Amino acid sequence: MKQYDAIIIGFGKGGKTLAAELSNRGWKIALIERSDKMYGGTCINVACIPTKALVHEAETSGLMFQGDYKKQSNFYKLAIARKNKLTSFLRDKNFNDLANRPNVTIYTGVASFTSPDTVKVVLPDGEIELQGKEIFINTGATNVIPAIDGIRDSQRVYISSTLLELDILPKHLIIIGGGYIGLEFASMYAEFGSKVTILEAGNLFIPREDRDIANSVREVLERKGIEVRLNARAQSIHDTADGVTLAYTDASDGTPYFVEGDTILLATGRKPMIEGLNLQAAGVQVNAQGAIITDAHLHTTNPHIWAMGDVKGGPQFTYVSMDDFRIVRNKLFNDKERTTEDREPIAYSVFIDPPLAHVGLTEDEAIKKGYSFKVSRLPATAVARTRTLQKTDGMLKAIVDAQTGKIMGCTLFCADASEIINIVNVAMKTGQHYSFLRDFMFTHPSMSEVLNHLFTFD
Repeated sequence: MKQYDAIIIGFGKGGKTLAAELSNRGWKIALIERSDKMYGGTCINVACIPTKALVHEAETSGLMFQGDYKKQSNFYKLAIARKNKLTSFLRDKNFNDLANRPNVTIYTGVASFTSPDTVKVVLPDGEIELQGKEIFINTGATNVIPAIDGIRDSQRVYISSTLLELDILPKHLIIIGGGYIGLEFASMYAEFGSKVTILEAGNLFIPREDRDIANSVREVLERKGIEVRLNARAQSIHDTADGVTLAYTDASDGTPYFVEGDTILLATGRKPMIEGLNLQAAGVQVNAQGAIITDAHLHTTNPHIWAMGDVKGGPQFTYVSMDDFRIVRNKLFNDKERTTEDREPIAYSVFIDPPLAHVGLTEDEAIKKGYSFKVSRLPATAVARTRTLQKTDGMLKAIVDAQTGKIMGCTLFCADASEIINIVNVAMKTGQHYSFLRDFMFTHPSMSEVLNHLFTFD
């Protein structure tokens, strides 16, 4: 049995960064990844990087060939090839960055615990057992596959990662699920030239957002030709000679409907990837949602086993996994004061066009909590930069505490929102009065200077 100072299960952001850190400190590391297509993790292979590359490609396609499906289809095929080249480069780079270290061994196989400190790895040519002083689980999340008749028999149903491998542009893409992943793909494929229909089972469009923001997003998406159907409970999927038929019922009254397309995307959520790990053998417990239970320093119920990233539940963002690495590093080598409890607020961005970004409380949440606050709203056109970019869609919103003037939350639905939200987040994290942003001297013309206007309350 081979002995290691640390075993890391999963090649994602937190795990690979930790492997490099521990290697630099002289630790002997075993890094286990089940797929040679996933070196570097979900983000660079099937999520953040490829999708954002395609979002950019889609915008170009829409500007150059809008309304010409044949030209957009050809452009899409080339865009997928460029995306594949990018992810292949990043995957190889991530592998080599660690494989070239003398004290790191990469095992490509399926890991499972056999005891609290021992992991079995099923390799293509056999099995091996590894023993580690510290073990880190960084296996990420996997797609939730809903119970819909015919879903596993259809040749036209995809999840987000497999759709990204399709180099034929769908003529009509049906998306089951109106969450943020579904919206990103809807916006992207609509700009590539696909007809897009979103089927959302709930009765509210993006319920996490305030209604004024949600209504603005829906209006912009519908202007792109995206159809949104609420209360749509998918019942069955049936492949036809040249496409696919999806049957659903309206949850409000039970009326049956059918929608025909050529491609279906499942955007029905993701769950922690724990299948096959045999966590019971390691004394590692999970919660009702299947997420690994951790304390504020990311220890599991076994003090020598840690969990990082999506597998422990919570926000499923690469930058959260990166911060998990910082917490582990701090606990192992520094003052042990950094925890999961001191990183709020966490911002997020949805890469539709224009992007939607948010940090802190929404107005609805502030009302429910009984806070006294002020609200500021602006159309995106309030900043001159939107006109020079010819991206005038959207709206912006901020709320501040009526007594202290501290920023409580901000939502940006506008060009460059994914960048500007970080400025707001820094101001919130450092406890700035809202006048800090109101009076800050931003460059002109820039999107960030909209904060001067948005944070003017008196």
